[in-house]
Amino acid sequence: MPICYHCGTEVSESFHCTKCGQSYCSFHKDPIDHECNIVIESINFRPQQTMEMSPSYITPTQAIPQDISQSTMQDGLIRGTSDGTYTWYRQEQAVPENAFDPDSGINFKGILLAHKSEFLHFIIGCTLIFLIGLISFYNQIISSGYIWALFMIAGFYMTAFLFHEFGHRQVAVHFGLQTKFRLLTFGMLLTVLSLIMGFISLVSSSATFPMLALPGAVVVLGLDKINKKTGLCKAAGPSVNLVYGSILLIVSLLIPKMFYPLNYFIGYAAYFNFMLGAFNMIPVGILDGQNIWKWNKRVYIGLIASLGILLVITLFLTNSPVGIYF
Repeated sequence: MPICYHCGTEVSESFHCTKCGQSYCSFHKDPIDHECNIVIESINFRPQQTMEMSPSYITPTQAIPQDISQSTMQDGLIRGTSDGTYTWYRQEQAVPENAFDPDSGINFKGILLAHKSEFLHFIIGCTLIFLIGLISFYNQIISSGYIWALFMIAGFYMTAFLFHEFGHRQVAVHFGLQTKFRLLTFGMLLTVLSLIMGFISLVSSSATFPMLALPGAVVVLGLDKINKKTGLCKAAGPSVNLVYGSILLIVSLLIPKMFYPLNYFIGYAAYFNFMLGAFNMIPVGILDGQNIWKWNKRVYIGLIASLGILLVITLFLTNSPVGIYF
């Protein structure tokens, strides 16, 4: 069976990279995922150049002895050729000391303003999410006469997204991985387009335009295999929504009915936390569910079941005709 040049895993189907000439698994087929530029540099590297070259990665990479021809190390860290060259790997010890630094040499595919401060990325991302929330809930809340609730709901909408991403980030930090929140180029285009179309439909009182909010996500370096570390990093986002939504749901039920509609709106905030968490559990594409399912199916089923049940409960409570909140 073919072997991924990046992680050394045997796969039934490999993907050939025309830039570096190597074959990779589905997780590392894109140039950014197998550090294509580093692979190309290392393939062209020769031992006699070591005194003149200063590699951009700070890592104790080794060279394969001259007598080993087209060999593969069992640990999957390095591969050698008959002339003694070696290849960099994007495993934890092969990640640059500061990959997000402009001088790291890393080209982050599909990321906007890749080397700007994380705080700037968070401010832009959160502002866009907040504006999406304002436009999405404007007609629904303004018609009820509670203008203050519009800003509260938009704030809860923003924090559901923000806490989800912080969950991924903090678990990655716990494992000592390099991670930052980054704006996604395509996601930003979709979000800005949604804002423009949503505002136009709001002003013209036309049909509501479907709002898409995905300005950015947490980027984690070093997650090169589907294992416990990867699974926990991915499960952190939906888990935060589960906990955050549960707290909001309990608070909404504890608030006396005399404070309606405060209790109702907090219950509604719990609803879209569960909705966001459940959506990210869909096991497709870049959503969290795919890696969680591959890592531990019991964890996946437990998370999706919990989020699904609470989603139905909050949907019933916020639309109940028996007046649970009032």
